[in-house]
Amino acid sequence: MNEKLNARLVVVDDDETIQDLLTAYFKPRGYEVITYSDAESALAESKNKNTKWDILISDLELPQMSGLKFIEELKKIRPELPIIFVTATNTVETAVEAIHNGAYDFIVKPIHLPQLQISVERARHFATLNENISELRQHIKTKDTKHSDLIIGRSPKLLAALDVAKKVAPSNTNIFISGESGTGKEIFARYIHSQSSRAKGPFVAINCSAIPENLLESELFGHAKGAFTGAVDKKIGLFEEAENGTLFLDEIGDLSLSLQAKLLRVLQERKIKRVGENEFRPINARIISATHKNLSQEVIEGRFREDLFFRLNVIPIHIPNLRSRPEDIMPLAEHFLKKYTLINGSPAREFSREAKKFLLENTWKGNVRELENSIERAVVMCTEPTIQCSDFLVANAEGEATSIDLSSMTQNTSMDMSNSTEVFVLRVNQSLPELQEVVQKYIEFAVHRNGGAKDKTAKEIGIDRKTLYRKMKMAEGFVQ
Repeated sequence: MNEKLNARLVVVDDDETIQDLLTAYFKPRGYEVITYSDAESALAESKNKNTKWDILISDLELPQMSGLKFIEELKKIRPELPIIFVTATNTVETAVEAIHNGAYDFIVKPIHLPQLQISVERARHFATLNENISELRQHIKTKDTKHSDLIIGRSPKLLAALDVAKKVAPSNTNIFISGESGTGKEIFARYIHSQSSRAKGPFVAINCSAIPENLLESELFGHAKGAFTGAVDKKIGLFEEAENGTLFLDEIGDLSLSLQAKLLRVLQERKIKRVGENEFRPINARIISATHKNLSQEVIEGRFREDLFFRLNVIPIHIPNLRSRPEDIMPLAEHFLKKYTLINGSPAREFSREAKKFLLENTWKGNVRELENSIERAVVMCTEPTIQCSDFLVANAEGEATSIDLSSMTQNTSMDMSNSTEVFVLRVNQSLPELQEVVQKYIEFAVHRNGGAKDKTAKEIGIDRKTLYRKMKMAEGFVQ
């Protein structure tokens, strides 16, 4: 299991032979082994919050403090740490008492190292699952309250936009957010709301392009009973729902000219009138609007009212597209990897070198939304701890590979493996092969380029040797 890599294994035993034996066995298997000869020293170090421990193996018979007392004290400091006891005492009572005190497992001497390894790996997996559950609970708990955590990035362009958002959030001024689809305009709007004096009020969002024009007016302003066919009861509009809060009007560039005129009047007078009523009702909602369109050009071409544009565009914030800030791609990818691993219980923990290269070289025309969807798909498709390039490819109903942008991968590409071709890519103008064929060709090419050296090939393409053999076996028609 890849989870064991870089894990810290603590051994508490007064027998130096046992210490050396466990160190010699587990260190080559990717563990960092730390040894203590007595419980007191281990307890003292366990109080250091900067000390990372993943699994602990302890002898039950220790020089001064007994193993059972040791586990009792240690659990007060590190309740989540899985502990495995090793002892020469083979009694049910001892085992029951150890487990009751918080031990994960109980191994009887003489130590059978493969059995102990299985116990260690299971304990590590168990601890990881507990960590994931805790993180998922925390994520759910804070999902709707810490929207600033969702604005992830370090590029100067993004930080500049975030700086403007922070400055204007405490005000009641109308804000206009522009940016391509998928850049995160609503995330910014929610962040501004969360940092404003209206944070305790409602945040109400509507996509103006998703609702037919004949219904949109009713959605925004509400309607009286019997105002039109189907209006069997009165309805409160979104302006009223957002009272003392924020109303986010997404894709406002798609509003019809007639609705633009009515919205302008609302912004000027701070009053609304429900459809089918003559009574004006005061409103107290902050307006944040957004669109992927160039509203200045829409004004020039007569599709958007200039006076409304000036009313909305008091504080403009532009969110740059993802392809113009490549330094934000991997932080976002790591965030989405962690998020969807927790949600789906996936074994995925990291990206291979080639997968990282793909993420950084893709144009991401759909911006952060496309990146998030791709990561979610890869996490679901992945069956190993490391996500490979092939995990980003899926087959649609017609058996064609989709959802991967090959435009940035076609400069030196070919599916032709003859003449020791030194590159492996797909041609966009070709019909897409099935996923298994792509994987087969890629594995075949990689092994061929490395002269049949499978260890070197596995390391180069970011998978372990076992996985390479499995994929080679699966690749139909591959000559080993």
